[in-house]
Amino acid sequence: MKIVTRTTAIKNLKKYINRDLFKLAKDFNITTFKNGKQNKGWKGLVLERLAGLENNVSKAPNGLSYELKSVSFHKVKDKLVPKETMAITMINPKELKEHYFFKSHCWAKLKSIVFCAVMWHGQNATKAELLEVESLDFLEDDELIKEIKADYDFIRNKLIKEGFDNLTGKDGKWIQARTKGTGGINPRTGERRPITRAFYAKTDLVKKIFEIGK
Repeated sequence: MKIVTRTTAIKNLKKYINRDLFKLAKDFNITTFKNGKQNKGWKGLVLERLAGLENNVSKAPNGLSYELKSVSFHKVKDKLVPKETMAITMINPKELKEHYFFKSHCWAKLKSIVFCAVMWHGQNATKAELLEVESLDFLEDDELIKEIKADYDFIRNKLIKEGFDNLTGKDGKWIQARTKGTGGINPRTGERRPITRAFYAKTDLVKKIFEIGK
């Protein structure tokens, strides 16, 4: 089985900068719309194919592993800025309590990201250009990482002292512990769905990642 390393994946993806992912999806026979609704994961599937990750190809294991992340950018006052936050990883309360930042799943995910900035043309648009591709090769003593660690430590301590239900998206400068999923009352059972949360990179961090990469 052929293994595609992060370096190779980035090199492959950079060949397609400024290309329209929607047109490329058709080339790969990837479904973009189904029953009149846009397939939410189509961009990720296209990026995987562009990176060279086909059915018979594996990502590199262990320390060479990585994750492709697509984040939408749009223009505000003629400047490209991130439209949305970026999901990092789901929060497991038990793991969060037990693991310090540099031993955490959150840190493992952050340092393995291959960041793909994609142009946003509106909901259900049939156009989405790949703007830039960058990797995050952070050092553990980097100032930004120290600040992200401080956010993680604050959220972790709040979980320990106040409980999972008191975590809020307002906490943190760069990352937040935000509710993820449907939540609310299940109309079929009348029971409240369990609350799930995930670590997200705030838009300022997404922007910073893009700037550092460039």
